[in-house]
Parts: sequence; C-alpha cells; structure tokens
Amino acid sequence: MKWKVSGFVALFVFVLAACQSEREIEFARYYSGGSVVYQSKCQNCHGSDGKGLASLIPALTQIKTDKSVLACLVKYGSKRLLNPADKTFGAEMPATDLPSVDIAKVLTYVTNSFGNKMVTTTTEQVEKDLKGCK
Repeated sequence: MKWKVSGFVALFVFVLAACQSEREIEFARYYSGGSVVYQSKCQNCHGSDGKGLASLIPALTQIKTDKSVLACLVKYGSKRLLNPADKTFGAEMPATDLPSVDIAKVLTYVTNSFGNKMVTTTTEQVEKDLKGCK
C-alpha cells in the first residue's frame, strides 16, 4: 500500500510541475536557491526575518530602493552610511565573492520575501546592473 501512495504522490508532483509555466519554474528555481544563499551569506546580519539590527543593519522588509542598485550592494558592499527610508544605518555592508547567478538568486529571494513582491532577478539582469555600478 505504501508503494501505491508514494507512486501517486510522485505522479501528482510531476503533473503539478508540468502545469507550471517556464516563468514560474524559473522563479521557483531562483527563489529556492536564493533562500540557501541568504541563509549562508546574509542571515547572520539581516536576520532570519529580514528585520536587520536596530540602527546598524537595515531591514530588508518592504524594499523601496531602485532594484538595479541592489546587485552592486551585494557584490561590492558599501563603506558609506546607508540611508534607506530616511533612516541612517552605520554598519558597513561587506563585499561578497558571489557569482552573478547567486546574486540573482539571493535578490530574487529577498525581493520576494519579508513583505516584498517583485519579479525574478535574472543572471543577465545582475550582469547588466554590475556593469553600471559606481
């Protein structure tokens, strides 16, 4: 009986996945990969809930920043005081050695979590944005 139930569940998951559009599959792949990157690279400072740390580290909730700037912040960090939503934060954002694909994944995760609802950030978009970093 267990075998029949497991087979049915596997068939159901396969059929469900087959019904998703390419865009939904791409989003799910980036989002789930971004969750892993966030947990290993970002969560220590920004927290599991994305709320940051008082006046030191900005919250990632309800991001209002121009999305093209985010890739630059993740890749190169920032030594200046950040001032999102008229609140100044004093901690330095460290640079990372993440490849473009991981930056795209973590940005997809962050910009679609913690109260944010944006679209998938692709690797191509990250590479374009990184070329425009100042």
